[in-house]
Amino acid sequence: MNGEVMALEMRERCERCAWPLEPVDDTAYICSYECTFCATCANVLNGICPNCGGELVRRPRRPRKQADTASSEE
Repeated sequence: MNGEVMALEMRERCERCAWPLEPVDDTAYICSYECTFCATCANVLNGICPNCGGELVRRPRRPRKQADTASSEE
């Protein structure tokens, strides 16, 4: 590897039903091409991406920013 950092695109909506998905949402599912679906649609699709045929897996969450964490603790 050449040291480049690659980040997920973290798409903001389900590609099937347009349900909003936040970067910290643990109910988003993606395939290896980052096609993104909500949990309901991933279930309806039987965990298979309709675009590429790949497996849909739970998308990793981004860590909350320090300011977000402090305000949620109050």
